[in-house]
Amino acid sequence: MIKVIIERNIAEGMESTYEQIMKNMLRTMVEAPGYTSGVNYKDAKNSLHRVIITNWQSETAWDQWKHTEQRGALIAAIKPILVGDEKITILTA
Repeated sequence: MIKVIIERNIAEGMESTYEQIMKNMLRTMVEAPGYTSGVNYKDAKNSLHRVIITNWQSETAWDQWKHTEQRGALIAAIKPILVGDEKITILTA
């Protein structure tokens, strides 16, 4: 089991757009082989900073999802409303 932590900074005024894209991503991600769960968080001090923590059965399962067309399309939709690139951290026990 691994945890994947994704950090993103959203452009001001784009919160609702981001949240809609994330709902679409979650609907797609739950069907990905090896995905077990995930939670989206807002930074308590900066609501434009978002942290997503997902759990995967293996790093291979995450890598397969990361390179799917579905994730690519969702990332392409989200990229214009982000400030900077997303940061991904993979944690193992």
